[in-house]
Amino acid sequence: MISGSKAERIAADYLRKKKFKLIEYNYRTRFGEIDLIFEKRVSLKEKLIVFVEVKMRNEKSIAQPKEFVDYSKQQKLIMAATEYLTRNKCKLQPRFDVVEIVCKDDEIISLKHLENAFTIS
Repeated sequence: MISGSKAERIAADYLRKKKFKLIEYNYRTRFGEIDLIFEKRVSLKEKLIVFVEVKMRNEKSIAQPKEFVDYSKQQKLIMAATEYLTRNKCKLQPRFDVVEIVCKDDEIISLKHLENAFTIS
């Protein structure tokens, strides 16, 4: 089985290939951890700060990895992101993405990048 840290590295490499710029890796707060934080240019004038949750599951899991980013987890990520933005004086528009990885033993059989997976409500 692929470890969580290896899944995060795989997700980071995947997003770098999509022209995301890595800012932080495993950012820890009192509210929990943000797996990856990226900056992404979406137009000539606009950049986003993207908070990424990486979820990995075995192919035999009863649910898709994204289903484990439930409301409670989303609220923790939002609070952690708010703390990051406050400490780092960032004025970029935030976005929350999920990268879901499904594996079989040590092989990745599916990787999906879900942009704007949830929003601040």
